This record gives sequence, structure tokens and C-alpha cells, in this order.
Amino acid sequence: MAFTISIIGRPNVGKSTIFNRLTGSKHALVDDMPGLTRDRREGDGRIASLEFKLIDTPGLEEAEKGALENRMMLQTQAAVEESDLCMVVVDGRAGMTPADKFFANWVRKKNKPVIVAVNKCEGAHGDEGYKEAMRLGFKHMAAISAEHNEGMADLYDAIAPFKAEYDYEVGDLEVETRRAGDDKHIQMAIVGRPNTGKSTLLNRIFGEERVLTGPEAGITRDSIAIDWKYGDQNVRLIDTAGIRRKASINGKIEKLSVGDSMRAIRFAHIGLLMIDATQPFEKQDISIADRIIKEGRVVVIALNKWDLIKNKSETLKELKYKVEELLPQIRGVPMITMSALKGYNVEDAVKAGLEAYEIWNKRITTAKLNDWMKYVESKHLPPLGKNNRRIRLKYITQGNNRPPTFTIFVNKPEDLPDSYKRYLMNSLREDFNLPGVPLRVMFRKSANPYAKKK
Repeated sequence: MAFTISIIGRPNVGKSTIFNRLTGSKHALVDDMPGLTRDRREGDGRIASLEFKLIDTPGLEEAEKGALENRMMLQTQAAVEESDLCMVVVDGRAGMTPADKFFANWVRKKNKPVIVAVNKCEGAHGDEGYKEAMRLGFKHMAAISAEHNEGMADLYDAIAPFKAEYDYEVGDLEVETRRAGDDKHIQMAIVGRPNTGKSTLLNRIFGEERVLTGPEAGITRDSIAIDWKYGDQNVRLIDTAGIRRKASINGKIEKLSVGDSMRAIRFAHIGLLMIDATQPFEKQDISIADRIIKEGRVVVIALNKWDLIKNKSETLKELKYKVEELLPQIRGVPMITMSALKGYNVEDAVKAGLEAYEIWNKRITTAKLNDWMKYVESKHLPPLGKNNRRIRLKYITQGNNRPPTFTIFVNKPEDLPDSYKRYLMNSLREDFNLPGVPLRVMFRKSANPYAKKK
């Protein structure tokens, strides 16, 4: 593991802003509303030559056992346990509060090295806030403004001694080996409507309570990425916030969360669409699937809570028919019946995604494609175009994969009817075994060899 720093503190002191600043990203949602972050988020941080792993955590709040705030507290506690250094963040403008003092004492008992980052120290009140923070009794401190990128040199000086001690203990060779061992990850985004079991699935796959779950809908707000290994394959699992219909989205926080989920789809390779089998295929499920397809990503449909279905064979038959009817553009899409809560068929969902990923990357030689085109044209000739002139398919080539993208050159592409285009796409999918992935087929006008050249 890399040298790890957990960012902790009460709500709304700027922890996620610090995380975004040090990772050079905007992955953590930021807003003036306290308690926006609910799960712990990991990322690679850096200040000049100093490199480390960062964990952004929920705001620390006292709460009763079992309450959502208490479960958030457990997420922070897990982050502290796996970190090598704790960065306690306080608000330099607001000054010290009883909550700051309580949680400073809380982290002191964890027997972990601690530094204090006094955030929001820009302007006239920064010095006063820093002096108040000194009363917490920690030796290593830095006055910063994450939003304005001030005080990073002081933060560097606070972190550097602990990083140097860590590097000495693990050995420079191991540190360099870790850096060289960063392999590419297949990104699998777990998406769907609220309360379909997305976070439960991620926890089941990962083997621990890595993200918050519960009966409350809409617990997840940030898209949380977790690296995992399936056999020899590196996989990055991304838990996302539930996506409701646009008309049903209420408030700024939900808009930010849904926007983050959409971004996760855009940058993923595989979209694992979680559907509640007890309430299957609402219009919003089709809308989410359509978004994944338009982005050109792999789609796998996971029918969760399958253990609650009584007439399983009839229900599955009906659902498969609906998928073929409502999503013809990904004919043959994998459908996995599962129970994330009980662990039933969870591995099958991941396996189906990785198998579809291989198809998504598939390349077909030009020679095979053109032999295929002659065959399908002989089976079903294109219709006559305008002026009763025969439409002729000249040539086909695969220009790209991820998703498989083909260009067919035609003498009169504007006259080729949609029905014949669908025939070609369906034949292409069936004959080259391309089930369940989006296909992009473009029809272009072939050059006229008899046209006068300018």
C-alpha cells in the first residue's frame, strides 16, 4: 500500500475541497451544505514531489448506534485504521467548536500520527483561526486555503517528515515497485434507480462494508471508485448515486449526485445496470440503459432481489422479451438474475461484464468483413433506389472498436432504407458473435471512378 492520509473533521470544514485540490480533480462533490460526503473516497494526491494516497471521509458527528450518521462515523473510523497519517481539518474562519475539540481527542486515542490543517485561512481571520487551532495541542500544523490554493508549501512541510519515515521503513525499492506496478483497470460503473441494491452489490463483491447501505433511498451521493482484482484482471468498481427521472430530481444536492453518476457512465467501460426485479423495467431503467448505449459502453443488466420473485421462469421469460423489444440496439444483452444481499450470482454479473468487455474490444479483419458482405447481399439484395437504379454495397471496414464501429461504402447511401440497414446490423451482430454491445455502422457514398477529377 502507498503512504495513506485520511482527511477527517466535522462537516463543512472543506475536506472534499482539500481532496480535490491535492488529487488535481473535481471528483468529490463540494457544496456549502454540511454533510454532503457520506462514503469514503480514495485518490492519488500530490504536493510537488510528495506523492501519497488520500481518503476523503464523511464529516464526524455524534449519533446513536444504527443511525445513518453513526454508519458514516464507522466509514471514517475504517479510513483512520487503514491510514498512516490523519489530517484533521478545522475551519479557520469559524474558529474552534466543541465538535472540533471532541474529535481531536477522538483521533488522539487512535494512536496515529496527526497533522492539523487549518482551512479557509485566506483573509483577515486566518491568523486568529490558526492561533485557536493551536489549542488542540498537536505539534504539526499548516494554515491553508484549499479553495484558493494557498499554504500548500506549509502543508508539504507538515506531511514530509511522516512520508520520509514511511519510505525508510518500507524501503525505497518497494516504493518504486509499487509505482511501476500500476496496471490499467477495467472501469465498471454500477448504475440504476435509487434503492436497487447498487451499494450492497459493491460491498458483496469487495467483501466488506466499503460503502454505506441501508433502507433509506438515496444514501449514496458521490460516485465511489474502488480498485479490485478479479482473477488476473484489475477492475475499478464505481458505486453511483441512484438516477431518478429528471422531473423528479429535487434540490441542488441530488442534481450534483446525478451529474456525478452521468460522468461515471461517460468514463466507464462497462455499465452494470441494477434493476429491482420486484419493480422491473420502469421507463427510467430504459432511459439509463439508453444513456449507456449512447456513450457506446458495454451494458449488463443485473436483476437484483431475484430471491423475492415467486414465479421465476415466467418472470424471466417476460423480462427477456421486454428487453429485446425495448432495447433492440443491444440485442443479446446479458441478463443476470441475482441477490446482492444474499450473494446469489454476484460473481456471474461481474463475469458477464468482463466477457462483454472482450466483445466490445473485438476487431474483425477487412477481408472477413467483405466476404461477409457479399454473402448477406446475395441472401437479400438491396432494393432499387431512385430512377430504378440498383443500390450496390461496395466495401466495408472496421474503423474502430470500443464500441465496434464499421463503415459501409454504398453507391447511393441516401436511398438505402432503414429496414435494410437494420438487416445489415443484425446480420453483422449475429454472424460475428457481437451480442449485447452497441454497434455503430455508418453508410458513406463510395467514390465514382468515372467522375472527372479536378
